Amino acid sequence: MKKRTIAIVCGGDSSEFEVSLRSAQGIQSFLDKERYNPYIVEMRGLDWHVVLKNGRKAIIDRNDFSFEERKRRKTFDFAYIIIHGTPGENGILQGYFDLLDIPYSGCGVLASSMTFHKFTCNQYLKGFGVRVADSVFMRHGFKVDTDEVIDKVGLPCFVKPNADGSSFGISKVKTKEQLLPAMEKAFAEGGDVVVESFVAGTEVTCGCYKTSSKEVVFPLTEVVTANEFFDYDAKYNGQVDEITPARIPEETAERIRLLTSTIYDIMGCSGIIRIDYIVTPEGKINLIEVNTTPGMTATSFIPQQIRAAGLDVEDVLTEIIEEKIQQS
Repeated sequence: MKKRTIAIVCGGDSSEFEVSLRSAQGIQSFLDKERYNPYIVEMRGLDWHVVLKNGRKAIIDRNDFSFEERKRRKTFDFAYIIIHGTPGENGILQGYFDLLDIPYSGCGVLASSMTFHKFTCNQYLKGFGVRVADSVFMRHGFKVDTDEVIDKVGLPCFVKPNADGSSFGISKVKTKEQLLPAMEKAFAEGGDVVVESFVAGTEVTCGCYKTSSKEVVFPLTEVVTANEFFDYDAKYNGQVDEITPARIPEETAERIRLLTSTIYDIMGCSGIIRIDYIVTPEGKINLIEVNTTPGMTATSFIPQQIRAAGLDVEDVLTEIIEEKIQQS
């Protein structure tokens, strides 16, 4: 069997560049090497290059997403997009690969763009009966009335970039005086800002993928941290306990799995997604956000949940890749 040539596309233009590179290494380690010939493709701005097996770099020709190795022009059979942020999580690269007719791993242009914009996604899903926190949307240059914002969302509240990953630029605001500095911090990550009500409860996250023949919703992971919230240090510097399966009643867990599957279909998702929630002490389920490009390091949530489900990460990735190639 001829090996398929796979691009593991990573990097990007957000603060999560290094995190994306680690996820790419995770994907590379998980792939079936008998079936696939993977190359890591790093992107930052207009610098697109392939990391060759000898450590050297080959420039990507953006006209057809090809590169040269040993004086031979090579193209890719499939792109696994693992950029956390722009341009890989917001529909831009998806549109590029659609134009080139190169199949890729995750959601299409519309679902990627909508889920990347937290306020847009949550307000859209709210129309389908999904519980979301009260929130205020702000563009750079909007006049900010701090009293009006606090009247809407209350204190404490969260201030976060609207369209970015979920690790940088986030603040938990406890006083009126902290609101404007927190917004500036979020605006520094670029784009718009969302101010959301604080919802007390247990944070959980649930992964899911579907093919033409099956649906798989993974066991939930409970997120426990002594930090104010699940920030960068909690995620990537070990300041968190990730408990799979989550220590919540099975009836609640089943409702979350069903909701995850439903949101997957409402948004028209594809490939692996992960959805984060807060479960209140009363058992109410509040959506935090939909993540269409979840981290894929060896210790990330999705690999943990795949293993907890009794599955093999290699087999899951093979299923997704082959399904996408057959559909193309």
